[in-house]
Amino acid sequence: MNSSSPPIDWLLDSLELDASLFHIGRYCGGWHASVHGLARASFHLVVQGDCWLHLEGHPPARQLNLGDAVFLLRDLNYRLSSDESVEGAQRQPSMTMQALNRDANDGVGLVCGFFHFQSGLSSLILEALPDWIILRADDPSSRAARSLFELILQECERLPAPSSALLERLSHLLFLYVLRHQVMTNSDLGGLVALARHPTFAPLLMQLIEHPELPWTLESMAASINLSRSAFFKRFNEMTGQSPGQVLLVLRMRHACQLFKANKTVEQVSLAVGYQSISAFTRAFSKTIGQQPGAYRKLQEGQLNNLPATPQPMA
Repeated sequence: MNSSSPPIDWLLDSLELDASLFHIGRYCGGWHASVHGLARASFHLVVQGDCWLHLEGHPPARQLNLGDAVFLLRDLNYRLSSDESVEGAQRQPSMTMQALNRDANDGVGLVCGFFHFQSGLSSLILEALPDWIILRADDPSSRAARSLFELILQECERLPAPSSALLERLSHLLFLYVLRHQVMTNSDLGGLVALARHPTFAPLLMQLIEHPELPWTLESMAASINLSRSAFFKRFNEMTGQSPGQVLLVLRMRHACQLFKANKTVEQVSLAVGYQSISAFTRAFSKTIGQQPGAYRKLQEGQLNNLPATPQPMA
């Protein structure tokens, strides 16, 4: 599948994540490195040399060369190492990174960081994706991602040192391109991605997205695609791993967040996403987003107030 669709585009646009770097540097000699156990999604971009990726339970080791990248979307038991064998990698010491050296002809240069996915809809999208994704430098289907990686490589050669802030933003964009490629081409993905691809269920998904204020019930959702209540619930659950009510809740709360960013009041947002009771909306929002609606709204107001003023045209 190479074409996109409105529900697929909406899901990708709704994915909220932040990237942060924790290492930019070089390992040489015998070494191993891992951030397993920190309950974080991580990424490792090879900007010089090569190394080996070991994933517990998924042999053999995978060689990562210059221009390759690995994105670990779960807290997997893994290690990067100079050694191809599992036993050799386990014996290698955990080393301190050295500064990148553009003239070095040994070792490996890495840009490493974490991804943080926002709760709610992002978590549902993430559940549909593989545990890890490897981007290969010689993959002809990833030209856009390759262009971003070239910018990362160029920044790593910047003297006297690369910009961490710029590398974070480029890594973020690179990951979004990789995810889009996965969603467009990996036919094995389930969850909301499978729902958005399905010719019968995709129109319903768009209706839920565009009209969260309607009094949706299991019966009305089933009727909209000409299925019985029981058949609809079974097929929906098998496809997404979630109940229709759970998905509707997350879609409504995603829309609520967008409205708060547009400076709408709690009462306005509550009605706009289908709640006649502010208290019921507050419970649903707090459970899904992890914050009270009022606190979330104030946070968005504070971020807007901290934006730089729009420059005025010169006289």
